[in-house]
Amino acid sequence: MLRGIGASSGVAIGIARVIKKTSEVEKVLIKDTQKEIERLEKAIELAKKEIEDLKVSSKENIGEKGAEIFEAHLMILEDVEFIGAIKEKINTEFINAEYAVKLTSDEFAQIFINMDNDYFKERAADIKDIGNRIINILLGKNNNSISSIKESCIIVAHDITPSETAQMNKDLVLGMAANLGGKTSHVAILARTLEIPAVLGLGNITEVVKDGDLLILDGDNGLVLINPSQETISVYKEKQEKILLEKRELLKYKDVEIKNKLGRKVEIAANIGNPFEVDIALKYGAEGIGLFRTEFLYMDKTSMPTENEQFEAYKYVLEKMKDRLVIIRTLDIGGDKNLPYLNLEKEMNPFLGLRAIRLCLNKRDIFKTQLRALLRAGLYGNLGIMFPMISSLEELKEAKNILKEVERELEAEGVEYSKDYKVGIMIETPSSAIISDILAKEVDFFSIGTNDLIQYTLAVDRMNQNVSYLYNPNHPAILRLIKTVIDNAHKEGIWVGMCGEMAADVNMLNTLLEFGIDELSVSPPMILKLKKSSGQAS
Repeated sequence: MLRGIGASSGVAIGIARVIKKTSEVEKVLIKDTQKEIERLEKAIELAKKEIEDLKVSSKENIGEKGAEIFEAHLMILEDVEFIGAIKEKINTEFINAEYAVKLTSDEFAQIFINMDNDYFKERAADIKDIGNRIINILLGKNNNSISSIKESCIIVAHDITPSETAQMNKDLVLGMAANLGGKTSHVAILARTLEIPAVLGLGNITEVVKDGDLLILDGDNGLVLINPSQETISVYKEKQEKILLEKRELLKYKDVEIKNKLGRKVEIAANIGNPFEVDIALKYGAEGIGLFRTEFLYMDKTSMPTENEQFEAYKYVLEKMKDRLVIIRTLDIGGDKNLPYLNLEKEMNPFLGLRAIRLCLNKRDIFKTQLRALLRAGLYGNLGIMFPMISSLEELKEAKNILKEVERELEAEGVEYSKDYKVGIMIETPSSAIISDILAKEVDFFSIGTNDLIQYTLAVDRMNQNVSYLYNPNHPAILRLIKTVIDNAHKEGIWVGMCGEMAADVNMLNTLLEFGIDELSVSPPMILKLKKSSGQAS
């Protein structure tokens, strides 16, 4: 049994197909560097065409926004630093293009791997994917062995790239297991979109598993069992059938309405981190988007996303959700999420430092670019703009003033923008909860971010195993703060949602309904489970 990271839930039972990657690239000394650079440039143009074709074909398989992952690949192929570094190696070291590509892609991938943030570490796979594509074109080899699969199997590989995932036959691929990768890798996101069980970060599975081995892949617990006993197979087959039965059973609850103690309908919305996840949210019956985490638009790149790139992402989600409310949170960077290209100073305690709204107020050009994109996109749907990590009235007023300033600038430029949008804040600090009666006069809604609220209130780092037992959503202090926030909001005639993990805790649902919560926003797969647990099915 091997233990890794459960990147996409579900159980797969099947024969292993071990995928062999590109063979070692030989170093060859050359004399005509110009001719070698011409070879490289032709290969890059062919790679661009392959990716454009892949993007088109992927739309049917993984949806429009899922296919847009390959925009990042096209950008790498046009990156002056990346391509320039390859050409420089050819010119100065007199080496063949294949070897120059290998050296450069390895170097760039290592830069990402060495970063503190897991999300950035996993961008190394995209660099490697592009490097392998160019090398295979130069060598005249087929770029995707996974696409040649002709029978049902569980794929086993050192690393599974986004382009391989997009091209695989989802009817034949039962599951995926790889040495590398994590929950926020593009492959993990695509696997969840395709609903293919995946276990990544296994370390050495390609050394342990052979073609034809029987595998059980448990995506929920991050396990891979190799040549299991008949008894174990029977246990997992039962589990597999139970999961399929539960999925069919849950669909009955898609149209169920949950009501709070006041008899008012509670909106069950979805948390999303990428634009294409809106399709999954709709599939599970999301009644709105309660939290669109925009930081992933920034973390997917090596430089700041442009206003138009952000506008297109926001517009896509708003159009998909039609008249349903889409709450888009402004940039929440800091704490455990950092952007290397911002060159922020290292902080002793980043969770209490320059993060979220504090960073946006400090770097107004970044903040204003995002607000411009949001206001423009607001014309295409029902927009809610939400400021994170508010801890004082002064911060909130300053953020609202900048928003109005952006409106005036768009007006002066003759740019069309939405004047009909909602403004809300996340309640995730004890101070904002305590003065929620004052803050409620300034906004249209609250969304309680319980992950940070619990952490800050109880002074507990939930990632620290030594004190994680103190991280308790049922702590009287937490329950009192939540009840206070809801009561204060209702007195001012505004509604209250919740978007932290506590919102998806079925054991807390009755308490939250009793408190009078108006909206719960959870990961898409939890929507139907939450509706089922309410016991309000007709």
